[in-house]
Amino acid sequence: MKKSFTTACETDLIEGLKSHSRIAFSQLYDRYAATLLGVITKIVKNETEAEDLLQDTFVKVWKNIHRHDPNKGRLFTWLLNVTRNTALDYLRSRNKAPHVELPQDGYLIGMHATFNTVGYIGFSDVVNTTLDPRHWQIIELIYFKGYTQQETAEQLNLPLGTVKTWTRIALIQLRQTFRSDQFAFQ
Repeated sequence: MKKSFTTACETDLIEGLKSHSRIAFSQLYDRYAATLLGVITKIVKNETEAEDLLQDTFVKVWKNIHRHDPNKGRLFTWLLNVTRNTALDYLRSRNKAPHVELPQDGYLIGMHATFNTVGYIGFSDVVNTTLDPRHWQIIELIYFKGYTQQETAEQLNLPLGTVKTWTRIALIQLRQTFRSDQFAFQ
């Protein structure tokens, strides 16, 4: 039997959303809109487009909340995936491939700037103490820049197997970190 990762407050919110409560939806928007807008803006690099995509994201959440399984993860994690996929789908539909400039000297140079750019969505403090910088760079390329694992391997000049392994290690570490009570998203 899988363990549920939701808190009582989050469970109430999810139940309200599943019953299409406008109050629950308003609470969801108030709680997560700023963070999700930051994620979208980071991906599409245009605030006007990001605001439109945020609205698209919340429409998708409204229509598909029944697909969220609390036994598989927190509501916030599901929202991040919906948000990220909405932004990446938009870029693909416009044939705008996300691009990141990587230093020629290797993947450890310039990591301080990478940590600072994600600080506004609240990950930098956790990442700085949780992940190896090499692992974080892979997470950023795949989850925030929209690269595939193969593209990430090519950009970083690493074997594909290494990218896959480091991605898995990083996700496990982040999952364990965000499950702890001290990092609850309230």
